Amino acid sequence: MLPHALCILLGLAHYGLSVPLLDAPGCPEQYGVQTYHHPEACDQFFLCTNGTLTLETCENGLLYDGKGAVHNHCNYHWAVECGPRKAVLVPLSSPGCEFRYGIYPEGPHCSTNYVKCADGVPYINHCDPGLAYDDKTHSCNWPDLLRDYCNPEAVVGFKCPDKVDPNSISAKFHPYPRYAIPGDCDHLVTCVDGFPRLIACGEGKVLDENTLTCEEPEHVPSCHLKKK
Repeated sequence: MLPHALCILLGLAHYGLSVPLLDAPGCPEQYGVQTYHHPEACDQFFLCTNGTLTLETCENGLLYDGKGAVHNHCNYHWAVECGPRKAVLVPLSSPGCEFRYGIYPEGPHCSTNYVKCADGVPYINHCDPGLAYDDKTHSCNWPDLLRDYCNPEAVVGFKCPDKVDPNSISAKFHPYPRYAIPGDCDHLVTCVDGFPRLIACGEGKVLDENTLTCEEPEHVPSCHLKKK
């Protein structure tokens, strides 16, 4: 942290863009880039760049937590614990964006897309296949965990059987039976409490329908030709 005397002096600077603090004591380190908490304001921080000290203000919708990487060392406001520091959050609404920087649902209903705002411009982003946007976590999630407004079967495109044949390969994965998706070598479905979750094999592997496990393509002739 910065020395107490420096914090008091810097705290007198006005809010705004980068403010050079020419009359303030020097940076604790003279090389590289370092950032430091403002003692009172959660939307401001001190930046040292090769010994040059400036007072920085986070963009609208962002706050400083020492580890943010959304924009200029700041993070989304809902991801920051300010403690006793005060946060100044005034919405600057533009079409699709409450703040200039933020993540928002595409609409009031279940969606496999979400809106990411940067500098006040909304950009549509897509969840990975089989996932839907969760406004509580500001991320994509399993649709069976969002059943208040999501239909997992509609998102995944698969309905879990009411009963599992005890002699089937699927039954070997009890209590979470697995199923292949016809024509899809890259995914399988796992049923959790009767609801489907789409699982990607990933890492260049493909699904072996005979074992319902993901294998190297050369071990699965039916998918190996498709991968070439």
